[in-house]
Amino acid sequence: MDITATKNDIRCGVGMRIRELRESQNLSQYKFATMVDVDRTYLIAIEKGRRNVSLDVLIKIAIGLDVHIADLFSSVDVEIQSR
Repeated sequence: MDITATKNDIRCGVGMRIRELRESQNLSQYKFATMVDVDRTYLIAIEKGRRNVSLDVLIKIAIGLDVHIADLFSSVDVEIQSR
């Protein structure tokens, strides 16, 4: 298993899910970034799967979207196997 590809898949999946949830609440990137106290360009990079986002930021995003943090991972379809 290629761990780099797996990490990228997870980041992209989480980013797409954040964008989906944000758009379902009719929040612009600017408004949402301001709400959760992150830079808009950082939010864009998260949504595109280009940033390795911290747990602290994921918590702020989940609170801002009024969802459980696990909901941010609900569309991630990557099988992770232990060694």
